[in-house]
Amino acid sequence: MADPTMTEHLRQLGLRARDLIEPVLPRRWRRGVSLVPVVRLSGVIGFSTPLRPGLTIAGIAKSLDRAFGMRKITAVALVINSPGGSAVQSHLIHRRIRDLAAEKGVPVIAFVEDVAASGGYMIACAADEIVCDPSSIVGSIGVVGATFGFDEAIRKLGIERRVYTAGERKVMLDPFLPENPDDVARLKAIQHEIHDSFIDLVKERRGERLSEDEPNLFSGEYWAAKTALGMGLVDRLGELRAVLRERYGEEVLTPLVSAERGLFGRRQPGVAGPFAGPGIGLAADDIISALETRALWSRYGL
Repeated sequence: MADPTMTEHLRQLGLRARDLIEPVLPRRWRRGVSLVPVVRLSGVIGFSTPLRPGLTIAGIAKSLDRAFGMRKITAVALVINSPGGSAVQSHLIHRRIRDLAAEKGVPVIAFVEDVAASGGYMIACAADEIVCDPSSIVGSIGVVGATFGFDEAIRKLGIERRVYTAGERKVMLDPFLPENPDDVARLKAIQHEIHDSFIDLVKERRGERLSEDEPNLFSGEYWAAKTALGMGLVDRLGELRAVLRERYGEEVLTPLVSAERGLFGRRQPGVAGPFAGPGIGLAADDIISALETRALWSRYGL
């Protein structure tokens, strides 16, 4: 049977040894220091070409896995700056964050920069708490699709459109053919279905925090953060460093978990800034992607 006096003596020696070596230990190993890894989710969601990678689950999955996989983390912080994009990619990213949070049993805090709108807000809803700058743009809980109509243009140019299909709806909403009201109705039915799923997700994640007497909450409208706060779309105003220090202490560690670098040191999708302009020699699809990206950001005055 162990001698209680000897056991206590050894414990005291261990504590003294810890006190002596703690100043030279890495900060994350010291007592009382919280670790909150930070993942940046920036850019248009899903719009992707080889030269203009968008924010996709394939591009950011490893960063999320690395952040949630760190030892002894207190929480995970997401820094979000996105005007939206693909509904599917938005939901896949949202689902991955929720699955990892449940698996690791840690809270998630989202910090919105310029904008978290549409799919960007869907990703923010994966967090247990949403924090915004007072000038952040939030909301746009809706679904949008856009195209062009070139049928009159090619007619004036004397161009004949020839399309051969198996399946009468295979060329639905072809921009080189006159608009068909039946096709538009079918598209709107799909959009309504996706919109309903988006609404259900927001209600599930935000719950009783949402304002029940706001008729435009799910109209696709967006708001500045202070108004969104009153509607229950966000939880508080603030900034990452200040909020995390207030909650977890001045010594809180916030390592940035960046996407892994690929060939030639190029970062994988999901961490590039939103305003990188097209370079010389871009293919036509890259130019179109750049214009679509620019148009999405411009909707929110950015």
